[in-house]
Amino acid sequence: MKNANVSWYFIPSLFLLLISFGSCTESKSDGPMKTKSVDPVDLVYPQLDTENSRWFFFSSASRPFGMVNLSPDTQVDGAWGSGYRYKTDTIQGFSHIHAWQLSGLSVMPVTVSEENRKSIFKDYSSKFSHGTERVSPGHHYVELDRYGITAELTSTKRVGFHKYTFPDEGRPAILFNLNGMLGPNETVDGTLRKIKEKTLVGELTIAATHRRPKPVKLYFHVALVNKIETIVRDPETGNYLISLKGVDNTALMKVGISYTSVENAAINSATELPAWNFDKTVENSKTAWNDLLGRIRIEGGSQTQQRRFYTDLWHALQGRRTISDVNGAYPDNTGESFRIGQLPLDRYGKPRFNHYNSDSFWGAQWTLNTLWGLVYPEIMEEFVHSLMQYYRDGGLVPRGPSGGNYTYVMTGASSTPFIVSAIQKGIITENLEPIYRALRKNHMPGGIMAKAGYEHNTSLGGGLKYYLDEGYVPYPIPEGRFGGHQDGAGLTMEYAYQDWTLAQLAKKLGHQEDYGYFMDRSNNYKNVYDTSIGWMRPKDVNGTWRENYDPYEHQNGFIEANGAQATWFVPHDLDGLAELMGGKEKAVEKLSTQFETAEKLGFTAGNSHAQELHPEYRRVPINYGNQPSIQTAFVFNHLGRPDLTQYWSRKVVDKVFGGLSPSTGYNGDEDQGLMGSLAVLMKIGLFQMNGGTEKNPKYEFGSPSFDKVSIALPNEKQLVINAPGASSGKKYIQSQRVNGNSFETNYIEHSDISQGATLEFTMGDSASSDDR
Repeated sequence: MKNANVSWYFIPSLFLLLISFGSCTESKSDGPMKTKSVDPVDLVYPQLDTENSRWFFFSSASRPFGMVNLSPDTQVDGAWGSGYRYKTDTIQGFSHIHAWQLSGLSVMPVTVSEENRKSIFKDYSSKFSHGTERVSPGHHYVELDRYGITAELTSTKRVGFHKYTFPDEGRPAILFNLNGMLGPNETVDGTLRKIKEKTLVGELTIAATHRRPKPVKLYFHVALVNKIETIVRDPETGNYLISLKGVDNTALMKVGISYTSVENAAINSATELPAWNFDKTVENSKTAWNDLLGRIRIEGGSQTQQRRFYTDLWHALQGRRTISDVNGAYPDNTGESFRIGQLPLDRYGKPRFNHYNSDSFWGAQWTLNTLWGLVYPEIMEEFVHSLMQYYRDGGLVPRGPSGGNYTYVMTGASSTPFIVSAIQKGIITENLEPIYRALRKNHMPGGIMAKAGYEHNTSLGGGLKYYLDEGYVPYPIPEGRFGGHQDGAGLTMEYAYQDWTLAQLAKKLGHQEDYGYFMDRSNNYKNVYDTSIGWMRPKDVNGTWRENYDPYEHQNGFIEANGAQATWFVPHDLDGLAELMGGKEKAVEKLSTQFETAEKLGFTAGNSHAQELHPEYRRVPINYGNQPSIQTAFVFNHLGRPDLTQYWSRKVVDKVFGGLSPSTGYNGDEDQGLMGSLAVLMKIGLFQMNGGTEKNPKYEFGSPSFDKVSIALPNEKQLVINAPGASSGKKYIQSQRVNGNSFETNYIEHSDISQGATLEFTMGDSASSDDR
């Protein structure tokens, strides 16, 4: 690791690569895994949910958090319904960037003949077949039927590596589509020029979007093993056709990219990929994935269950993309004008961390916080440093940066729980006072909490002044609309939870007055609970409850949720919520009814994000297809009914996160690792209700899906979860032991885990009498 602090998290590669797994060969009966050594990367199924995916979802030729995510695009118009869509059988090109609000550099190998030389710039797409396609993390093989070309893709973190095999007929060429619509944005001003007989350089502009308000430059350096015969620019499209000579059927191409300069693109390429060994690069990519996936070892379960588990884990480790160069240069768009920033270097001249492009941390408190904080602390540390770099550059800790700038995606100060969790777990130990001041600024007027979704130029849409003065955000906000998600009751609840997490850091650092202040604010959720109907309910600026209120109406004062789902969003004070409901027994009865109703709809609002507005699915009372209510199965733990947590969490896992198909998986809303992380946590049976933000974070128990889970921890320690019978359907924990000793609580604290621990669960078909 680049940062000296990260050295504690070194895991010996021998341990990771010699883990024994079962065979990944599926049988018709999908029986238990057979005894055979298989790398975890070979169990990953990249096509999961690709019928519903969007631009940044699919990955193949990519390294963990790679700047390059090189893969085929079958749809190229719009952020949603674009990228690699499984049911579309035509490839439009291979593009290098699939990131939150970023796309760029699409190329397409073609053969040119007299018949197509005049139309090739507009008519170049090709049919392909999944029957001949091979996809795995770090590699993609596909046959372009129209041209008889086979294309293989792999990459390093910042360099795309292409291998094309051309037929004997036709002139081999590569089309560079540098201008036009590509996923979430248009690419414009694309240029390409030859600087050597086998080398090209170029740049393009990734145009601004509604969500990312400033354009971003992309620079690239292209090296080929073959000589370039001609380079032709089409005056109408502005795109380029490169003809190759001396091609003995196979052509190799390396494309280094950078957001700062052509020179840095060349440095990235020369540093990360100096050789031309394609197969070795594929193998190195596989090893990089194994090093991370192999930190969790599972035993038991069917072939599908094990493959789905590692696919979930793989999704938890990608999507959020590196934007800094190998030398630490990065794009800074936070100011009035663009500048090239420089990350701090260690004593060896290497960047101490990478800088990132990232979707929101909205929902990370129940997903990334726990998984990264437990299994990948060095990743969590890097992201904290990156978020703080944005603060040093632009004055705010972002909640979802893109292209080196703020996007104000989603709402609130969602980075606060993420950073506080890293501090409470001892991952971040230095400069705590400056971090606290940065987070505190976000929670005050002028901070990011005051901004609604994508509110770039004002700070009114978040309704923070009402939250501070009146104790709630009104719905609607009387000043009007300034951004997205101006849903007052939902904002109130979100702010209250985030205030509670900041209060915990204030207490840790001895800021008692601030601790009391933010704890008082954390009670504001009570101001939008209507005791007369038993639901959270929006109220207007005059304090009048919303008339004709239906708690099952989607986004009726709540963010990507309905009132029934959102009522349980009080992760910091479930005791207080239960008291408002008339006691824990009544709360259990209410939530049980919601789960029973939600089960009939499969616990989700359809199989894609867009179906949340469907007349039937919008009324689902618990939705595990989006973030606002993904904690609800674990609410029962806090109501004195761990048996119901175990029952419903296993039901959700089996129904929502159990399949292995292009048609389902995350219901089209994976959000860069959030749902993959949730699925992993539910399957290993650990969860953190408040996001791991209290003094000694607790990991509460759910219902493990596997007979044994072994997790590699820092300093070569292990957390082992033994749950014999879990994979055969036994879902209830009847008794538990920790390191051989009886253990009564249904959670374990971080301090007990950090030095290694063995949890032994006696699993059964029925709950123990103490739990009912």
